[in-house]
Amino acid sequence: MSFFSSNLDISVFGESHGECVGCVIGGLPAGLFIDNEKISQMLSRRSARHESFATPRHEADDYEIISGIYNGFTNGAPLCAITRNKAHNSSDYDDMLHALRPSHADFAAYKKFGKYCDLRGGGHFSGRLTSPVVFAGAICKQLLEASGVYVASHVLSIGGAADMRFDPVNVSPDDFAKLDPLFPLIDESCRKSMLDCVEAARACGNSVGGTVECAAVGMPAGLGDTLFRSTESILSQLIFAIPGVKAVEFGLGRDISSMNGSDANDAFFMDENGAVQTLTNNSGGINGGLTNGMPIIVTAAFRPVPTIALRQRTIDIIDMKNTSLCAHGRHDACILPRGAVAVEAAVCIGLYDIMLSKREERL
Repeated sequence: MSFFSSNLDISVFGESHGECVGCVIGGLPAGLFIDNEKISQMLSRRSARHESFATPRHEADDYEIISGIYNGFTNGAPLCAITRNKAHNSSDYDDMLHALRPSHADFAAYKKFGKYCDLRGGGHFSGRLTSPVVFAGAICKQLLEASGVYVASHVLSIGGAADMRFDPVNVSPDDFAKLDPLFPLIDESCRKSMLDCVEAARACGNSVGGTVECAAVGMPAGLGDTLFRSTESILSQLIFAIPGVKAVEFGLGRDISSMNGSDANDAFFMDENGAVQTLTNNSGGINGGLTNGMPIIVTAAFRPVPTIALRQRTIDIIDMKNTSLCAHGRHDACILPRGAVAVEAAVCIGLYDIMLSKREERL
């Protein structure tokens, strides 16, 4: 079981080819209305569909809430939900239980758990575990919106094909509403080049990576904490929990390192309503670990899916000898656009956790 423990306590459990995956969410106040339709809509964005490059494993992500809800409202008890695995095919992994998949968690998991680890579909290291993460994020997203905080994500790049970025200063919920939920793009004209990039990789048995940009608007200034409990620390921890994420950046990210301070600094001004704003948003809405009232902008980079249909060098973990592996089964050629909603969910969990800090301080 994997834990996130702060103002919210979230436990994620299950394996790719086990009976189910699920989560337990503790720390939700009683009396919060939960819209099941909105949860289903968000989970549908994570599920594989019939694109040629997505996994043919079509799990519906139908969830069952076991506890924590009474008459549609949270009742103060831990909220537990499960999603049953119905479309797994363990025979696909017969060969790969000996020959370890390069850059997958197989070898490290075998060293940690020995012969008892379940490597089918990646076990509990699988992207299948993003289903309960998205469920938890869908809960938090509703609660954020009730407080005037809105979060959305889009596919920023796949391979060499790139979308426009959110306007870091003026992005708004109206911009979010224009995004296609299943393949969110700001500039729809780049969709074909992205699809071509993924299809080219798939056609030769390969995979390709990409990036997701997520924005949050409406977060009040002064929330969060410093150092180990900074807003960046909380969000990064949650985003890095998504399998395949290898880098997280806020605002300009690494590009800010090549700038002069005079260019990188976000100058303050008072707007016509007397609110404090910044002319630019190079810091991504966070200063000193605290929210500064500007949009929070975070980018996550996904590695190419490591399970590919090209022959690669590896080892036979049972016979302890060199061998090779050509993986087969049902796998994505690119985790995007499905991965975008997972990043969005992680950001929602983190921001709602930070909002709860504000509530606890008032108490």
